[in-house]
Amino acid sequence: MFKNSCPMFSMMKVCIGGTFNPFHRGHKQLIDTALKTAGKNGCLFIGITTGNLAEKKGDTSSFEQRKKEIETYLHTQKTTQTIDIQPIHDKYGPTLEEDFDAIIVSPATRQTAEEINQVRIKKKKKPMQIIEIPFILADDGRSISSTRIRKQEINRDGRLLKKSNFI
Repeated sequence: MFKNSCPMFSMMKVCIGGTFNPFHRGHKQLIDTALKTAGKNGCLFIGITTGNLAEKKGDTSSFEQRKKEIETYLHTQKTTQTIDIQPIHDKYGPTLEEDFDAIIVSPATRQTAEEINQVRIKKKKKPMQIIEIPFILADDGRSISSTRIRKQEINRDGRLLKKSNFI
């Protein structure tokens, strides 16, 4: 299942990217949507931010730790797709050079996907289909985010941890 690259013969080649720390319910929804979009014989590229890009997001864990957590989740999904998990060093990853059919994003990352498609068009590459999933909401109706989890406002499933967050 886990490969270092997606085969040329895959049905649908889909990509996602992020810091994935702490890994939470929204990340799971992103991955689930990507797997569904790729289809049974498709390929999913998961880019995990590294270096300065990850540090700007407040991430202190290693690439390997975050990759392991994603792989653990993927094993529970009994996937049939080829999955390629690689470090990315900028917000574009391999999307400007490699051929992907679709990119799965949240409302927070849609603008980056649109930028990617603009560059792809200038490079005479076909634009990717942009599939935006909605934010997954915590118990207080606000979106689940790694920042809120690190601040201990909510847990990874969106359950409130501080009474001050009740609306």
